[in-house]
Amino acid sequence: MSVLEAPARPVLDQRILDATLRCVARWGVGKTTLEDVAREAGCSRATVYRSVPGGKDGLIEAVVAHELDGFFARLGERLDAASSLEDALVQGMAFSSQWLANHAALQFMLAYEPETVLPHIAFRRMNDVLAVAAAFVAPYLVRWLPADDALRAAEWGARIVLSYTSCPADDVDLADEASARRLVQTFVLPGLVTPTSK
Repeated sequence: MSVLEAPARPVLDQRILDATLRCVARWGVGKTTLEDVAREAGCSRATVYRSVPGGKDGLIEAVVAHELDGFFARLGERLDAASSLEDALVQGMAFSSQWLANHAALQFMLAYEPETVLPHIAFRRMNDVLAVAAAFVAPYLVRWLPADDALRAAEWGARIVLSYTSCPADDVDLADEASARRLVQTFVLPGLVTPTSK
């Protein structure tokens, strides 16, 4: 099952959620045990086992779903507050890049356990990721673009973020709003906005 699908999810105790993220950031998914999570959370193993069905796999799936929900909620706040198409694209790209770069558990997995992440975002699965991102972002862009163009712009933004995240460039840092704005002004907006005729 893809982490991008939306099955019924258990509501995790915040202590268990935070403990799981700390353990994964420290040791990775492979070496983290439910006993480690219980110790880190200051609760019993039974509490961890009861909190989520499916053992460790179920716990990791629930944590991923929770993190994605939080990411999209915060991204939505940024996009909702944007006052222009340029601002929405810049805020969306900068926030997404900052979130990815600052997520300690994700960064550990990408560095030391890429096999835990890449199957969910590579090759054909990338289309799923882009479709979810575009479907989420596009409604925020229809204030300035027709629906089809908004969907295309949202997908472009997601592609750009993932591209620069996986293969950084010396001259572009999307986590820096000024750098993201230069990229959006120079390359993205000209492909979306028709210049007004004089």
